[in-house]
Amino acid sequence: MRIVNGAVAPFLKWTGGKRQILPIIKKYVPEHMRYFEPFLGGGAVFFALRPKIAFLNDLNSDLINVYEVIKEFPGELIESLKQHKNEEEYFYDMRRLDRDYKRYNSLDSIKKASRFIYLNKTCFNGLFRVNKKGQFNAPYGRYINPNIVCEPLLRAVTDYLNTNELYFTSFDFTDHLKAARKGDFVYLDPPYDPVSTTSHFTGYVKYGFDKDDQLRLKQTCDVLAAKGVKFLLSNSATTYIKTLYQDYDIVYVYANRVINSNAKKRGSICELLIKNY
Repeated sequence: MRIVNGAVAPFLKWTGGKRQILPIIKKYVPEHMRYFEPFLGGGAVFFALRPKIAFLNDLNSDLINVYEVIKEFPGELIESLKQHKNEEEYFYDMRRLDRDYKRYNSLDSIKKASRFIYLNKTCFNGLFRVNKKGQFNAPYGRYINPNIVCEPLLRAVTDYLNTNELYFTSFDFTDHLKAARKGDFVYLDPPYDPVSTTSHFTGYVKYGFDKDDQLRLKQTCDVLAAKGVKFLLSNSATTYIKTLYQDYDIVYVYANRVINSNAKKRGSICELLIKNY
């Protein structure tokens, strides 16, 4: 396996990613037979653990397509990424593609994955955000030299994906987790419950993620616990979440978040790790 900086690593920028608190998360990961992650996102925890058997899921089907293309067509993807330009007019032309369904659907899986990575690397703050129609709407980031093509890392990820038993799906989390059984481990990193009325960011899929979804997730965790499946859940330290999971073990952690466009409002915030073991 090719190694980048000592390990295979995430290849996408991802708001709310867990790189900062990985040492804490890894400390709480129990022994397990199989690994499940229903909200994969940028995969920081997944790549840190590098399980040999994993069931990986995200409701964002375009994101899952990226992982599948890296696994199956790395060379073609890399060549496609090399064609992109870090120019504002070009960026907005790429962004507009999903406004034209006929044009977007004419793209093959490789070009869709290439577009996804390009927008991720060149948009503001790596903020993957879509509107209610599922259309990407983050603005141009104005970076001088974004790393659109990191071929060694992509090749390393390809090697890892092809030398282990990994399955990718794009289902609702409840459907994804039906296959989990006693002895398995589930890491859950859902869109966070907003800490205020102005901090509500759940727009990585067009459907959003509201309090009803948070309740459905808690009920799913109850089902997992009853089956003997161990889970570790990340979420914000809101009263709602603390009350919802009051019967489970709650660990308080702190992480810096940079999602706010106002740099003065960025900083360390309290988050929760919730577990049933």
